Amino acid sequence: MKETLLCPRLSKAMELLGKRWTALIVYQLMDGAKRFNEIESSLPISGRLLSERLKELEKEGIVERTVFSEVPIRVEYNLTEKGLALKEVVGGIETWSKEWL
Repeated sequence: MKETLLCPRLSKAMELLGKRWTALIVYQLMDGAKRFNEIESSLPISGRLLSERLKELEKEGIVERTVFSEVPIRVEYNLTEKGLALKEVVGGIETWSKEWL
């Protein structure tokens, strides 16, 4: 893919959110914290790929992973402030797709 000189930040954002399942994972977390199996059961995605995408989103500061010291250990994923800022973007895509697709 040819990198644009006009807006490298837009290019990076599209690269991140354009990865398969990433935007849908963000969409699933827009309603609040979810456990790994909740996200996995709501999308036709393998556990390995979901884990990879969640790690990428965590590295970018979009998702935070919270581990609760319970037996058994409970792990939840939640959008950070940076991730919540995507609500308007993802919601806009949802609105557009309902009207045009």
